[in-house]
Amino acid sequence: MKCIRTKVIGSGHYLPAKVLTNDDLSKMVDTNDEWISTRTGIRSRHIVAEGELTSDIALKALEMAMKNANISKDDLDIIIVATLTPDNTTPTVAARIAGKLGVKSGTPAFDLGAACSGFVYAMTMADNMIRLGQVKTAAVIGVETLSNIVNWEDRNTCVLFGDGAGAVIVQASEGEGTSKDQGVLATRIYADGTQYDNLGTDGGIATTRTAGYVHMNGKEVFKFAVGAMSEASHAVLNDAGVTTADIDWLLPHQANIRIISSVGQKLEVPEEKVIVTVDHHGNTSAASIPLAISESIANGKIKSGDLVLIPAMGAGFTWGGMLIRF
Repeated sequence: MKCIRTKVIGSGHYLPAKVLTNDDLSKMVDTNDEWISTRTGIRSRHIVAEGELTSDIALKALEMAMKNANISKDDLDIIIVATLTPDNTTPTVAARIAGKLGVKSGTPAFDLGAACSGFVYAMTMADNMIRLGQVKTAAVIGVETLSNIVNWEDRNTCVLFGDGAGAVIVQASEGEGTSKDQGVLATRIYADGTQYDNLGTDGGIATTRTAGYVHMNGKEVFKFAVGAMSEASHAVLNDAGVTTADIDWLLPHQANIRIISSVGQKLEVPEEKVIVTVDHHGNTSAASIPLAISESIANGKIKSGDLVLIPAMGAGFTWGGMLIRF
């Protein structure tokens, strides 16, 4: 049975020039490379320069994605940005990108806040709108400048996070309605607000009138993340009528190596099929998945026809999964 699929036709990414290594961090707080790398798998992360905005790095990732998709600004029907670190409280990063890019007037553009699950949420929105026939071509971006909300004196959190942007261009494509189709085969998104206080920032507009700093209950986040990401993975696999044996790659949100490895083990995915970029990106929240997608396509790891399972979990708690054939 013929159906409309949301096909990824181009990807792009951007990492700020400044690299902050674990050795650099050891000069700032009481830590060292061995302590960080063994517990998180992170060895370095990128940090925005003074005056470098979230919208600046998002636009660079989008421009790369558009070039790789061979489309122009006039082809875009919508821009969706997943972020928790916008330039301003309002307007949105998506609106600023639309203005800088010069897309046609009337093109919808909005931000979506679901923390580390943001890109999965945003892709779900784009997929639904494409399948409903509301748009044909969408830009979906995940971007963060987390260095702006990290307490650089807190060694438990400052070692984890980095800045970066990733983008994909997705477009309506006709499929056969089977798991062999290229494009998004299934998505699932979830939330549990009772976990609100376990991961987030200690500030906000209505509370402290500041952005605040990231805080986290590490044990609770780890425990919940592994179970939630695994369950979301099974849900989308079941929706698409495939099993973990059918996937070519598991690409989880890049939080830390322990969560990534535990999810892979729980799903019984061989280590060689798990994509890991956290070692040189750190946790870039909503940017981590599109960054890893674009980088993996650019270096030839993800190839046309590959089936990729993508679970994520973040503050809220929010979580979800998607299954894409590239």
